[in-house]
Amino acid sequence: MCKENEDFNENNNNGEQGSTFETGSITVKKDGHFIHCLTVIGQIEGHYILPSQNKTTKYEHVIPQLVAIEESKEIDGLLIILNTVGGDVEAGLAIAELLSTMKTPTASLVLGGGHSIGVPLAVSCKRSFIVPTATMTVHPVRMNGTVLGVPQTLSYFEKMQDRIARFVENNSQITADEFRALMMKTGELIMDVGTVLDGEEAVKCGLVDELGGLSDALDYLESVIEEEN
Repeated sequence: MCKENEDFNENNNNGEQGSTFETGSITVKKDGHFIHCLTVIGQIEGHYILPSQNKTTKYEHVIPQLVAIEESKEIDGLLIILNTVGGDVEAGLAIAELLSTMKTPTASLVLGGGHSIGVPLAVSCKRSFIVPTATMTVHPVRMNGTVLGVPQTLSYFEKMQDRIARFVENNSQITADEFRALMMKTGELIMDVGTVLDGEEAVKCGLVDELGGLSDALDYLESVIEEEN
């Protein structure tokens, strides 16, 4: 890391951003512009604390960081790197909604996996990228714990799935009906419903904008920053 990047991150580490080890984020300088990198890994933790052996992304840590990035005059762009199995639906949607409404240039990069609620997170940025070997799993909403066997429960699930489908439609090239079809597909997952898409398939169906890697995402951010300046 160059000396300027070290100084910038050292200053951030002493403020609200926290250290790289605590937040999974870092700010780097590319062609004269500062780009902040934020990782969403493991399971997205919601209102309940997950066991200590789980790799988690805590929404109460991510949300303040996004606010700080949006308000910062020093950060020119934001790169979200995703390798997540999914997690709490409302926590994931909350982060995705914040990302989709940011004025700061944003790009997402799916590595490994962007499953479940990781799908809305991937499409929430201005431009989404996925590497060829990554996969994305689209499936219906699930719930742990006690579930009441009443019609209202099914109605609740349907409303939540509609929220996700509408968000994905508004932030990608896939329609809500096409997304629901992927969500309810049978015959692909063992003892489950849904669809597993690799990088090429995710781009082909319009879920992700572009097949590419780290350099592609950084080049996109750099071009947008240059245009805005």
